[in-house]
Amino acid sequence: MRFTHTTLPQRVVFAPRDAPRAVAREAGRLGARRVLLIASRRAAAAADPIAAELPVVRRHEEVVMHVPAEVADRARAAAADARADILVTVGGGSATGLGKAVALTTGLPLLAVPTTYAGSEATNVWGLTEGGTKTTGVDDAVLPRAVVHDAALLTSLPTALAVASGLNALAHCVDSMWGPRADPIDRALATEGIRALAAGLPALARNGGGLEGIEQTLYGAHLAAVSFASAGSGLHHRICHVLGGMFDLPHAQTHAVVLPHVLALNAPHAPEAEGRIAAALGAPTAVAGLAALRAQIGAPHALREHGMPEEGIARAVAPILAAVPEGNPAPVTEENLTALLYAAWRGERG
Repeated sequence: MRFTHTTLPQRVVFAPRDAPRAVAREAGRLGARRVLLIASRRAAAAADPIAAELPVVRRHEEVVMHVPAEVADRARAAAADARADILVTVGGGSATGLGKAVALTTGLPLLAVPTTYAGSEATNVWGLTEGGTKTTGVDDAVLPRAVVHDAALLTSLPTALAVASGLNALAHCVDSMWGPRADPIDRALATEGIRALAAGLPALARNGGGLEGIEQTLYGAHLAAVSFASAGSGLHHRICHVLGGMFDLPHAQTHAVVLPHVLALNAPHAPEAEGRIAAALGAPTAVAGLAALRAQIGAPHALREHGMPEEGIARAVAPILAAVPEGNPAPVTEENLTALLYAAWRGERG
């Protein structure tokens, strides 16, 4: 057993029904005196009580999916104009991603309060979109210094979005099994993440989950993101980043649709990882376990239902092939990649 594992330095607080006070405590630990609060208007219900406990000098509401470069520039200007000494984000992956974009160039500490299961808050990965191309990078400057998880903030998340976001987290776990830097610790974390997500997601689909179901899903999503940050971006995420940037597709739904097709491609070539995934899902095979879970929770199935044009498949093949990570379990060719994208576009069920 020979590997090198890096654990990212981050303080994580689970504080059910206590986000405002927990965020204030964490901000105080970081020496916050002038807070730039990043939260969209849609996140106001979650952000307002938090803002009331902080020394907020400015609120920035322009939060856009995939973090367009010009949006990031305006947020950076807002931070400079406000003379902010800390960034606090309240929202999903788009809000966290925007905070990361500001932290990347300003060096300001970031405190994240997630309201979805996106997982961006636990990684040192940033992403920006410009001219239809999404560029990602790794920099410790963007890793939030602290994260506050409050299950109560996710009780109003629409069921369909909660399911898609949870499947995005599950994709982090699956990619962590064979990402370019995957190691035994990553696989152990990802296995427990899959187990927790498989327990929490059906509760969310049935009745919104209640705090217990939400907490299980949050716990699984956090483990997923931690393992993914270490293992690195695998084939699934490379595909979704290209598609999301090219066609402005919704992030969580794109991941939810593409996941079973990548799993079906890679699983036969990675028997140890396949066995772990199957066991965590309580199924004879990984593919069967994921299919059963998706059917139980009403997962999204087709990229065409989320805005991807059929002619876009041919356009996406070359940039995806160029981004395939070294060491992917299955060989990826123009032929099998095209077939995978058509299956995901049509919504074929394995």
